[in-house]
Amino acid sequence: MKRYELIVVGAGPSGLSAAIEAAKCGVEVIVFDENEKPGGQLFKQIHKFFGSKEHHAKVRGFKIGEELLREASDAGVEVVLNATVTGLYQNKEITVRIGDAIHHYKGDTIIIATGAAENMVTFPGWTLPGVIGAGAAQTLMNIHGIQPGKRVLMLGSGNVGLVVSFQLMQAGCEVVAVADAAPRIGGYGVHAAKVARTGVPFYLSHTITKAHGTDHVTGVTISEVDSSFKPIAGTEKYFDVDVICIAVGLSPMSQLFKMSGCNMEDNPKKGGQVPIIDSYGETSQKGVFAAGDVSGIEEASSAMIEGRMAGVCAAQYLGYCTEEEKENKLKDLEKDLDSLRQGMFAPSNRGKLIEKTDEGIDVSMSLLTKGFVSDDEIERFPGVTHKVGVHPVMECTQNIPCNPCQDACPKGCISIGENITNLPFVTDGSQCINCGMCVASCSGQAIFLVDEDCGDGYASITLPYEFLPLPKIGDVGSGLGRNGERVCEATVVNVKNLKAFDHTNLLTIKVPKEYAMKARFFRA
Repeated sequence: MKRYELIVVGAGPSGLSAAIEAAKCGVEVIVFDENEKPGGQLFKQIHKFFGSKEHHAKVRGFKIGEELLREASDAGVEVVLNATVTGLYQNKEITVRIGDAIHHYKGDTIIIATGAAENMVTFPGWTLPGVIGAGAAQTLMNIHGIQPGKRVLMLGSGNVGLVVSFQLMQAGCEVVAVADAAPRIGGYGVHAAKVARTGVPFYLSHTITKAHGTDHVTGVTISEVDSSFKPIAGTEKYFDVDVICIAVGLSPMSQLFKMSGCNMEDNPKKGGQVPIIDSYGETSQKGVFAAGDVSGIEEASSAMIEGRMAGVCAAQYLGYCTEEEKENKLKDLEKDLDSLRQGMFAPSNRGKLIEKTDEGIDVSMSLLTKGFVSDDEIERFPGVTHKVGVHPVMECTQNIPCNPCQDACPKGCISIGENITNLPFVTDGSQCINCGMCVASCSGQAIFLVDEDCGDGYASITLPYEFLPLPKIGDVGSGLGRNGERVCEATVVNVKNLKAFDHTNLLTIKVPKEYAMKARFFRA
């Protein structure tokens, strides 16, 4: 039996972060992962992350994965792939299946970072080929370059459902609708808004009642549900689709903790059965730590910080740093983690209806129930301003932890304030130079550069655009409103794609000036 000072189970964002932090302290670390590639979910994430620059804000997930792998290699972390950990026992012994053989290892400390598994719902026809999880769709598209299908219905309006819906469209699929049994959008409003303005309708308080087809999916029926989530007869709606994508939450993969005798709890706010841990991830079994989604479902940025905290604690447990050194490191990490757990989407707010922003502004009910902020609501938010000439318009309407727009502007036109969850606003006396960095840096694609009167009765709007083929200068099409409906004719007057934009193209369209504050997407 081979012995290691620290064994990490899971080479995803939290596991790699934990391994790196411990290895930097001098700990001998080995990481086991059942997949053929390390990095976990990060390499499926082609969108830009939220948070601050300390949290990899505005960096695409797969780039963060590449950075973590480089750090792990530089720190001397050994990563073993295609290695399934099948057992964890009370003496910190694990069994690992590698190939056809079972190997035994002993750890002085153990960090479990196995992540979470997708939930599934059942309905008539749910076993037909074509009914897939959102994570499976991401794997097909972003790992293997395979289009899951042509026409897709998404079930689930949390961040995963919203992000994957957008990525399906980027892959050339048509998303016919986003349905959810809940009465309100579950994910970030900016994610919902960028889906809605492409023309995808939202059906809240709806669920799937039947998948149609014999040997594969050919259609789907959804129905409205009552307050008990039971389908209401006569409300059926049918869609021709070849894929039904399921994004109804995640459950922590916590079986190893239960096997080892750790104290467990059923906690719906954390996603299901999780180990009972202290503030830094240590379980009731001393020297055994949890990190990431396995201890409670959160965003990847939080998982990475939790991993680093567990790595520091494991190093101190092994004697590689003092209690004082540990506390000093954890102090900064706790501050970072706390900033990500503030705002409307803080863990303590799960399931609650937040009716006002931290600034005291009424939350858009249209956004929560339809996926877009209505024209008569948008003006109440501080980022929506009117100025002569080109100026930024930030349609950021919820308190989420994000501030790359503030750092991106070279002229300091945009400010978040002291709290990372504050709504952005245009600073007094600032002058926009039309560089577009704020538009490209916005992880929620919620910033536009607007000139409300550029002459001859027209306005110009610069918007983020991440679809192919790219429109060309001179193309004439439709300007779509926030609800995805056509509001006016639009002409492309400029297309910019700089290395600094990181593959977010800036599309400038010309529209009649009365639609300057209404047109938010271009369709050829």
